[in-house]
Amino acid sequence: MPIELSRRDARRVAVRAQLLAKERPTDVLEVVRHLGLVQMDLTAHVAVNADLVLWSRLGSAYSPAALDDLLESRALVELLGYLRPAEDVALFRAEMAAWPGVEPLSSWRRELEAWVEDNRACREDILVRLRSEGPMPARDLPDTCVVPWRSSGWTNSKNVQRMLDMMEQRGEVAVSSRENRERNWDLASRVYPDGPTVPYEEAEAERDRRRLAALGIARARVTFPPGEPNHVGDAGVEAVVEGVRGRWRVDPAALDEPFSGRTALLSPLDRLVLDRKRMAELFEFDYQLEMYKPAAQRRWGYFALPVLHGDRLLGKVDAQTDLAAGVLRVHAVHWDEDPPKAAVAGVERELRSLASMLGVDVVPQGRDRRS
Repeated sequence: MPIELSRRDARRVAVRAQLLAKERPTDVLEVVRHLGLVQMDLTAHVAVNADLVLWSRLGSAYSPAALDDLLESRALVELLGYLRPAEDVALFRAEMAAWPGVEPLSSWRRELEAWVEDNRACREDILVRLRSEGPMPARDLPDTCVVPWRSSGWTNSKNVQRMLDMMEQRGEVAVSSRENRERNWDLASRVYPDGPTVPYEEAEAERDRRRLAALGIARARVTFPPGEPNHVGDAGVEAVVEGVRGRWRVDPAALDEPFSGRTALLSPLDRLVLDRKRMAELFEFDYQLEMYKPAAQRRWGYFALPVLHGDRLLGKVDAQTDLAAGVLRVHAVHWDEDPPKAAVAGVERELRSLASMLGVDVVPQGRDRRS
C-alpha cells in the first residue's frame, strides 16, 4: 500500500529535501552535491540564479567568490546548462556515448543526428581549433556548416552555437569558463575529470535516486520542459497526498523527521517552485514568472521572488538590484493573505542578508500590499 501523506507533510518533505528548513548548511560544494545541480541562468534583475539559489540555503555563509573558486578548481563544472559536481559527469558519459539517444529514436532526434552528420566537417574543424587554440567563445570558432540550422526561434542560422550544443551532449566539448557571461568552450577532456563510465541504465537509476533525495517527493513521470527532468522513475516508495490526484514517489529517508522552518526568498527558477504544477498541487500557490509579460500585465513584478515561510509559500517580493547605484530596490511585498509577524520580519531580515551578499543597501519603495 502507498504511504499516505497530508499536504502539510508532503510540503515539509519537499522543504527539508531542498535544504530550506531552519538549520542551514554551511558548505557551498556540499549544497550543490545534495541538490545535484544549480541552473545557470544569468538573468540578473535581482541576482543570477546560482547566487540566489545558494544564498537561499546558506545565507550569510555564502559568497559568490566561493562559487567562482569551485568553478575555477573544477570541483564544479557546467554541464548542459547546469552547475554540477565534477564527479557526477560519470553518470552522463553513457548517455553522451549513446547520443542522440537510446532506440527507438523519435523523428526529431533522427533529424539532429542527420544535421550533425551533414556538417561533420564543421564539427571536426571546431575540434581542431579548440585542440590547438582553445578555450574560446563560439564567435571565434569556424562556421563551415554546409547545411544551415533552421529554426523558427532565436537559434535560426546559429550554426556554430547549435553544433557546440550537440557536441556538448556528445561529450566532445565543454564549457571551460565564462567571461562577461559568454561561454568559453574547450575540449571536454580538458574540463571534465577522468573517471569511469557508469552503464546507461545504472546511471539513469542513480540520477533518479539522487533527484528524489533532492526533491523529497516527486512524480514517477511528468511532462516537463527540456532540461533536467523533474521525475524520478522507480526511486523511493509510492505515496499518495491527501487532496491531490495520482500517485507520487517519496524518499523514505525524508519521512518522520522533525521539521522546523524559516523564512526564505526564492529564485523563480528554484527547484522548489520551478515545476509550477507540483508547486500548485503541494503548496496551493499561484505564481508565474512575469519577465516576458508587458509591464502593465504584471501582477507581482518582473522577477518576483516567492516567499517561503515554514512549509508554506505566502507571497512574492518585487525587487531589483542596481549595482551602479549600490542599492537593492524593494518595490513591493505582495502577500497572498495576512502574513504572520514572523513572516514579515523574516522577509525584512532576508532582504538585508541578500543586499549584504550583493554588496548593496536595501531601499524600500512602496507599501506592503495584498495581491
